[in-house]
Amino acid sequence: MQSDVELLLKLQVIDYDLGELERSKEYLPDMMNNLNREIEESQKKFDETNAALEEAKVTQKNLELEISAREAELKKYQQQMMTIKTNKEYDALVAEIDSVKNEMAVKEQELLATMEQIEKLEKELPELEAKAAQVKENNTKQLEILQNKIDSIGDKKAEKDALRQEIIAQIPKPVLSVYERVRKGKGSTVVVSVKKRSCSACHKALTPKLVQEIRRNNGIHTCESCGRLLYWDDDNSD
Repeated sequence: MQSDVELLLKLQVIDYDLGELERSKEYLPDMMNNLNREIEESQKKFDETNAALEEAKVTQKNLELEISAREAELKKYQQQMMTIKTNKEYDALVAEIDSVKNEMAVKEQELLATMEQIEKLEKELPELEAKAAQVKENNTKQLEILQNKIDSIGDKKAEKDALRQEIIAQIPKPVLSVYERVRKGKGSTVVVSVKKRSCSACHKALTPKLVQEIRRNNGIHTCESCGRLLYWDDDNSD
């Protein structure tokens, strides 16, 4: 027949496992949300870069058309130079030519910048596409694993609850009452070993008499400082 301490230690392990299952119901969905967010963000980065590339190509085409129009306009003005008859007409035409040349210079600078942007985006796009695909593949595998864990929580909890009921049926009610009271106040760490003649949880020194009683497994004993249940572990207590 198992001692009360042995039963309490088994109960403590089961209660810890049940606590982990409850906590996993909270953190597993958070982990899944983070994985899905990574997939969305990597895909969004690729989509935004692709859209920027397409927009830059449209801008390049428009600038090329505008420059061609200015070149045609400049050619027309230059031909007109052959037919002008007065200084006033000449000055006016020179002003128009200078204006067109200035516009062309601005557009050519914009075109150069746009072409550099296109080159940069075209280099980035395959890398972003590959990264998005890799993130999706890796995270999808992790999502499947986490979903399976979530789906199995109910069965695992039912199994642990059944085992818990079997154990507490063997523990005297007064002892179980102390255990539950301490667990409510201290959390999962209820039953702790004596270590170097002190409570291994709060490190409070124990009286020699209490140490001897615990060593003889003479009933259930609690730490006067923290209230936890104490037991003797031959491997770690000295």
